[in-house]
Amino acid sequence: MKIAIVGYGNLGRGVEAALTAAPDMTAVGIFTRRDPKGVQSAYGVPVYHMDALADMADGIDVVINCGGSATDLPTSTPALAEKFHVIDSFDTHANILAHRANVDKAARKGGKVAIISVGWDPGMFSVNRLYAQSILPNSKAYTFWGTGVSQGHSDAIRRIEGVADARQYTVPVEDAVARVRAGEKPDFKAADMHERVCYVALKQGADAAKVEQAIVTMPNYFAPYKTTVHFVSLEELHRDHAGLPHGGKVIVSGNAATGSAHTIEYALTLESNPDFTGSVLVAFARAAYRLGQRGEVGCKTAFDIVPIYLSPESPEELYAHLL
Repeated sequence: MKIAIVGYGNLGRGVEAALTAAPDMTAVGIFTRRDPKGVQSAYGVPVYHMDALADMADGIDVVINCGGSATDLPTSTPALAEKFHVIDSFDTHANILAHRANVDKAARKGGKVAIISVGWDPGMFSVNRLYAQSILPNSKAYTFWGTGVSQGHSDAIRRIEGVADARQYTVPVEDAVARVRAGEKPDFKAADMHERVCYVALKQGADAAKVEQAIVTMPNYFAPYKTTVHFVSLEELHRDHAGLPHGGKVIVSGNAATGSAHTIEYALTLESNPDFTGSVLVAFARAAYRLGQRGEVGCKTAFDIVPIYLSPESPEELYAHLL
């Protein structure tokens, strides 16, 4: 399968790396809005300007769109879906229905398959919530994120005057996790389930107290949460917090019809969020290609994909060794 990578930030690099481990796939090109001469592939994949993508359509089976959810994917995925089978990792939960409708219209117009919101949440966590709550209809699902770097929250801190760089970690509240695992069904607010821990490097002359106050009172990001701010040097920040680890867990607590109690848990510990998300995208790109070969069209999500389509192994091998 010939795969095109659109966008070459952290996620694009994760996709490129994942493709090197896929026995049935090859990266035919990286497509960027930047000057291709200034983009160096880590694995020797050719780099092209986005304008070249349409001219190379005959040599591309699936496009993996690695843009950002805030401003890029809502327009770029529908545009790509008219001409290519396409995958994205759109992760703004509140807007998934609208994004799906826009992508579905474009994919059907072009006779293509699109799979949106592929990653670990939305994506793998979504599937596990669905399985668990279908099995235990009298249940409650709890999603805990972290411990890991939140790129959006880190960026919000960097936009504060006086901040040179920052990393923000989302940390689950262990007492909350323990209560859910014990079979309770508490009605948590968001701030009951997570804490925020910030590492901030200041610009010379910046007022630390003023910056800390701006962080802990920031609406929607930090104000409702227990937030701890650590001020460190830029060197220390880049030395000790350069990675992008993340993870989390979905815990569903419920009862069978007899009243017997059950807990279902799915957990991830990720050393690199973009590397893992890139690997998920590559697996679902395989599914998009196979659906296209079957003549299907339109927009799909992780809910719509038969698991067997994700694997490079044959159905017979999966039946024999995994079932």
